[in-house]
Amino acid sequence: MEAFDTCGTSGDIIFPEDEQFNISERVHITATDVQIEWRGEWLMSDNLSYWRSNSYPITFQNHRAGIVFSGSGIRINGHGTGGINGNGDTWYSAEAGETQEGRPMPFVLWNVSDVSVEDFYINQSPLWALNIMNGTDLIFRNLVCNATSSEAPSGYNWVQNTDGFDTMDVRNVTLTNFVYQGGDDCIAIKPRSYDVIIQNVTCNGGNGVAIGSVGQYEEDNSVDNVIIDTVKIVSSNVRARFTAYIKTWMGALVPQDSYESAGEPRGGGWGNVTNVVFSNFDIDGASVAPLIDQNSGDNGSYSGTSKMQLQ
Repeated sequence: MEAFDTCGTSGDIIFPEDEQFNISERVHITATDVQIEWRGEWLMSDNLSYWRSNSYPITFQNHRAGIVFSGSGIRINGHGTGGINGNGDTWYSAEAGETQEGRPMPFVLWNVSDVSVEDFYINQSPLWALNIMNGTDLIFRNLVCNATSSEAPSGYNWVQNTDGFDTMDVRNVTLTNFVYQGGDDCIAIKPRSYDVIIQNVTCNGGNGVAIGSVGQYEEDNSVDNVIIDTVKIVSSNVRARFTAYIKTWMGALVPQDSYESAGEPRGGGWGNVTNVVFSNFDIDGASVAPLIDQNSGDNGSYSGTSKMQLQ
């Protein structure tokens, strides 16, 4: 990443259109007051063993990050031709619908402020496509995230955990004009997300728009002042399951089998989910109507114990 070493502070960086930049190692970029003309494509390698062993660890749900941006005053413009290809189809075929530990997220914003990303794509994400962790004053416009398996048998979902747009520990975030195709949450608003406005979204397949999971960890998991408006939910090659839903964990520590719990019992988190508005949803072919589930992670003994208050 020599370009960022040289121009990552008060500079301009251009990745030319029709050029591909191979990303064979994990990347963590810290930049300040930088304009990135991201017209070309970053392509993550298909070296699954490397990414499993070397990606940056993320404590939340025991995940990994392959490409991370930190800093402030970051302006990214893909001009409709630029973005990241996570080479996810290699992962989808190798795991055949059973997501395993170690898949890297291809675009993580961590400890950021005053950031804008527009006219940009994230295709074939091995895991969550765009994940924000600890960010303030962020603007996103005209984003596309597409996770499609070339080998999944008809009727099977081999693109689980390919969320489109996820937030956690954020304040003052706007997302306008977002198109998603995949097999999990189109949008997921996770713990300590405040003042989030999302408008004009199309979700092709997957689990629709979620508040959650929240309450998975013994800490404050509050969410406040979230507006999600003008959303189209459509079944595609992966059937649309949910539409809009709120998912909170039960109120006690309960042993979990999934690698996402890292072998530890989870649940018992607390907080408030307040001032959440879902409006103007156009739904075509989804399996489940809007719902609230406050028993996530339950083993049958802790139903109704969630410490998350919905108001």
